[in-house]
Amino acid sequence: MNGTTTAETLALVKDALAGPDILNKTITTGTGLVAYDLQASAKNLYPAATPIRNVLPRVGGGTGTATNWRQVNAIIGSGWDAMGWVPEGQRSGRMSYSTSTRSASYATVGEEDSVTFEAVSAGQGFEDVQAVATMRLLQKMMLKEENAFLGGNGTLQLGTPATPSLSAGGSSGTLPAATYSVIAVALTYEGFRNSSLAAGIATSKSITGADGNNFTLNGGSSAPSAAATQAVTLGQMLSASVTPITGAIAYAWYVGTAGSEKLQAITTINSTTFSAPLSTATQAATAITADCSANPGLAYDGLMTSAFKSSSGAYVNYLGTGTAGAGTALTSSGRGSVNEIDLMLEKMWDLYQVSPTVLYVNSQEQRNITNKVLSSASAPLLRYTTDGQDPFAIVANGVVEYYYNPFALDGGYKIPVKIHPFMPPGTIVGWAENLPAQYQSSNVPNVAEVKTRRDYYRMDWPLKTRAYEFGVYAEEVLAVYAPFAMGVIGNIANG
Repeated sequence: MNGTTTAETLALVKDALAGPDILNKTITTGTGLVAYDLQASAKNLYPAATPIRNVLPRVGGGTGTATNWRQVNAIIGSGWDAMGWVPEGQRSGRMSYSTSTRSASYATVGEEDSVTFEAVSAGQGFEDVQAVATMRLLQKMMLKEENAFLGGNGTLQLGTPATPSLSAGGSSGTLPAATYSVIAVALTYEGFRNSSLAAGIATSKSITGADGNNFTLNGGSSAPSAAATQAVTLGQMLSASVTPITGAIAYAWYVGTAGSEKLQAITTINSTTFSAPLSTATQAATAITADCSANPGLAYDGLMTSAFKSSSGAYVNYLGTGTAGAGTALTSSGRGSVNEIDLMLEKMWDLYQVSPTVLYVNSQEQRNITNKVLSSASAPLLRYTTDGQDPFAIVANGVVEYYYNPFALDGGYKIPVKIHPFMPPGTIVGWAENLPAQYQSSNVPNVAEVKTRRDYYRMDWPLKTRAYEFGVYAEEVLAVYAPFAMGVIGNIANG
């Protein structure tokens, strides 16, 4: 074999090892050597939907620690505000203004990852490990942003729930006879997302950063309520309810004998029932010691939190407690609409002449809205539209795609009803993405926008081990200029 042939052979081997064919390695089986067919690259089988992040405008140019703005809340006429009459030859009085100053502090959001030298080498011919890791890192960062834009909480403290109200009744339960103690804990949007029966209710968590430094985040839970007790005889069901707290999306229930209460349920209404023997392997109520609902100085307020704040002017309606464990569901108007949504649209118009341009719902609420609209009473009012290609075809399981709002200048319009992947059951959020025409001189192009001090950037950290370490960050705040242009219906029971 001459030198030229050897060089050519080595080059071919090198190309083969560097190319996709390296994936078709051979393995030994009972019938001999066969190829191993590994498809490049890895299949990313995870959802990464961020609908609110995708539509929120991102505006740069931020400086300092917060973005500030001055707003004119009302223009007030002289004399009688609704009268402009002036006698001949005289002058009107001077009008006045209602103004206020608003601010929203910047916060940093980020996520980090690392790739070892060996992983980079092993991934040759399969996928660009560093590039794909960066893509997945950015996707995770955007998913965390989506949660922040919807329900981030930097300022709203839930405090301590009222003592639960208890009762016992019925005769078909299997709950052992005892005197039971019940403690309630309220959860914010973040608390609901961070908690589960298996993992327990999120309180505070110490996080070790990639730099070795620690910081603490509150998980989104209130302080525990005082315990209430109720005697239950065999066959009876234990019912519990608590006064709703503005800002709460769900409630955690700790039940047991006094001093031994364990986490038994997480509900998106303010009540629950227990008819079967309790679990003894879940989180103890003693794990909840303080209000961990907000992260002041670290987080900014999302759309829902901005609406929940007492000074927002937003429409917030928690449905009534109803029967404990069953709650209060949406109700049909009998004319092809839902009473609770109709009321929200009417009140938002009466108070501020605004309307949502989108309704975000959970899959449960989309089904419930459809069931209320497609009732037997509303059937004569429904219209069937066909594309003309097959006028006799009917598609089963249709849903309400739009909700008509009649409360608007120059006639009403259709509001899209959209499932949001993270919206908790029992909550509907209406959001006006833009102010209507009568606000045309408002200097508010967006009801809410992401104001950035430094938008998405990747940091590649100096090598300290045989691994590439990198992070994606953004310095931003959700500036909500017109929180009154939002509405929230909560505490909705399924049904």
